[in-house]
Amino acid sequence: MLELNKTYLCDCVEGMSWLEPDSIDLTITSPPYGNLRSYKGYTLNIPGLINQLYRVTKPGGVVVWVIGDQVVNRSESGESFRQALMFMDNNFLLHDTMIYEKDGPAFPARRTANRYSQVWEYMFVFSKDGPPKTATLICDHKNRWAGTLPFSKDKKSVYRNKEGILVPREAKPIPEYSARFNIWKINNGFGYTSKDKVSFLHPATFPESLANDHILTWSKEGDVVLDPMMGSGTVAKMAIKNNRNYIGFETSQEYCDIIRIRLEENFGPGDYIGHIEWH
Repeated sequence: MLELNKTYLCDCVEGMSWLEPDSIDLTITSPPYGNLRSYKGYTLNIPGLINQLYRVTKPGGVVVWVIGDQVVNRSESGESFRQALMFMDNNFLLHDTMIYEKDGPAFPARRTANRYSQVWEYMFVFSKDGPPKTATLICDHKNRWAGTLPFSKDKKSVYRNKEGILVPREAKPIPEYSARFNIWKINNGFGYTSKDKVSFLHPATFPESLANDHILTWSKEGDVVLDPMMGSGTVAKMAIKNNRNYIGFETSQEYCDIIRIRLEENFGPGDYIGHIEWH
């Protein structure tokens, strides 16, 4: 078993083979999209990664897979759908298909363009061997009719029991806040403190709130959060902030340096980068 709270400089598929089966509570990650799957001389083995993710995820654990499509030869690639089906073919359950809506495109479509600006990505939520063991939904959707009773002449509401029969029950006032919807509008700008300027050196940095809110939803304090493609270390940072353990892998020494500097600036000196002694 590898040490927790480190990012290991190695191929993620090989590195994950060092993890114990059923040892990870939550994975949050985003693969390089389309032809960017090969970067800095490294090509990602997605089928191998999905196999390893199933092996190391605990029963009831969750994988959040953030993915978008590129336009290739005048057509969207459809890579997101293919990867989702790979997970399902590897016995993962597709628990939820969520949307990460950006607050705007970097370059809006021209008036003469032939497709609208792409401002969202999929956040596929997969679970292993049943529904998620932890699901603490974030309740920040403000209800318009908070405090009032559902429309009913006798202050009763109904629900349908297991036999499909409508059964009356006492109506409860509508709460001030309910669980948010599964489309999350997130500021895709940096918006970080001066301590995070080093993360600008990575071309595809996760919004912190995306990682933060998935960690709060699908894990509890003390759980282990994995990012097999750690990038600039956003998942690690938000795991530490929320009292979770983390473990990650990254093939680029440059990005490992970014992770180390970023975590040191936010949390103080530490042994944040690990190395595997290959046999």
